[in-house]
Amino acid sequence: MAGTNSLLKQLRRRVHVLLHPRRKMAFIYSIARSGKLLDVGCGNDSPEITKRARPDILYTGVDVSNYEQAHPVTDYADEYLLVTPENFAAAIEARPESYDAVICSHNLEHCLEPERVLLAMLQALKSEGILYLAFPCAASVRFPSRSGTLNFYDDKTHVYVPEFSRILNTIRQHGCEISFARERYRPWRLFMIGMVLEPVSALQKKVIRGTWAFYGFESIIWARISSATASSEPPRI
Repeated sequence: MAGTNSLLKQLRRRVHVLLHPRRKMAFIYSIARSGKLLDVGCGNDSPEITKRARPDILYTGVDVSNYEQAHPVTDYADEYLLVTPENFAAAIEARPESYDAVICSHNLEHCLEPERVLLAMLQALKSEGILYLAFPCAASVRFPSRSGTLNFYDDKTHVYVPEFSRILNTIRQHGCEISFARERYRPWRLFMIGMVLEPVSALQKKVIRGTWAFYGFESIIWARISSATASSEPPRI
C-alpha cells in the first residue's frame, strides 16, 4: 500500500510539472539535494506542500501572517519567521548569502517596499543560488474581474504593480543569469484548457483551471547568481 501511494505521488508530481513546467513546484524539484530554501511570503500551505515534495530541503519561511495555513507551519518548516510588514525587507536583509534557493511566489505585489525586498532576496542567495519569482503581469490591470483574481485589483491587498523589465534589469545588475523569463506565462497545454473552458469561467465569473494561462496572468522569472558576483556591491535602483 505504501509503495502504491508513493507511485501515485510521483505520478501526480510528474503530471503537475508537465502542465506547469516553469511554475513553483517545478522550481522546487530543481533545488539541489539538502539545499537551503527561503520562501518569501509562504502562505497557502507552502511549508507543508514544499516539505512533502522535498523533505530533504532545509526550509525557512518568512511572512507577515499565518495566511491560509491549513496545517501547523512548525510541523513542516525548519524555521518560520513572522514579522511586521514594515520589517519584512529587513528580516530578509539580515540573512545575506545564506540560501541555495529563494522563492517569492505572488508576494512582491503585496510588499510595502517591493524593490528593497527584491534586492534583499538577491543578496540572500549563495554563490550559484537560484531565484524564483512569480507575480501578476502589468497587463492584468485591464483583465476582466473574476473570483480568484484575474484583474490585478480583484485582490484588495495588492499594492504594487510589478514592472517586468525593471525587475529583470535589477536581477541582471546584481550579476544573475536569467534562465527563464516570461512576462505573460502561457504554457500551451494549460492555455488550450483555458481556451476551451473560458466560456465557463466567464459565465461563472471565476478563475478555473487554465484561466491564468489563457490570459497570461502570471509573470515568471528563474535566475541564478554567478560565483563572481555573489558578494558584489548591490545595485542602486
